[in-house]
Amino acid sequence: MSGQFPANPLGGKNRVSLPTELLWALIGLLLTIGGTWMEAFITNPPWDWGNVGLHAQSLGVSFQVGAVLLTGCLGGKNAAALSQIAYLALGLLWFDTFNLQVFTQGAGPSYIQQPSFGYLLGFVPAAWVCGFLAFQTKPKLETLAWGCLCGLAVIHVVGLTYLTLGSLTNLASLGSLSYSDAVMAYSILRLPGQLVLVCLVSLVAYLTRQILFY
Repeated sequence: MSGQFPANPLGGKNRVSLPTELLWALIGLLLTIGGTWMEAFITNPPWDWGNVGLHAQSLGVSFQVGAVLLTGCLGGKNAAALSQIAYLALGLLWFDTFNLQVFTQGAGPSYIQQPSFGYLLGFVPAAWVCGFLAFQTKPKLETLAWGCLCGLAVIHVVGLTYLTLGSLTNLASLGSLSYSDAVMAYSILRLPGQLVLVCLVSLVAYLTRQILFY
């Protein structure tokens, strides 16, 4: 029917097949692990490279959050949320057993005392929200960007809530940081770089979905 969003195997109101969800969940898991250890940066415009050379400037964040949002934009809500559940499980349980590090500051159950752990918890609902919004209509840059922005907001809401509860109940150890310093370090200072990632993820997701025709 004219005007309706066409059926596709990955999202919208259609049911996603289990193999497809598992594939995107695996891809999202690998992207998140890899993105955790890759520093995000931008370069000067390509048309300046011939005159002044290539110069990279760090955004002050990794690609971790970008990987979470990209999985939602490409894989849909269920696959994206499942990938982040698996990421948390690996960091808290399995990777600790094999003495491997998946989080930035270690692994194992004790990681829940890290002040940044709330932001990791926020990955699960953020991935779901981003994936849900990304498949409500045909892919457009503005709708994908809106989904990413909402997902990013969820991450910070959950992270700030965890920080607040941690400061009141000793659930999270702030170490030498005061509560205001922790908010500054984990939210405010990281937002500019993460907003750049939102723009990048939206563009990559839009082009990818155009290429893959869904």
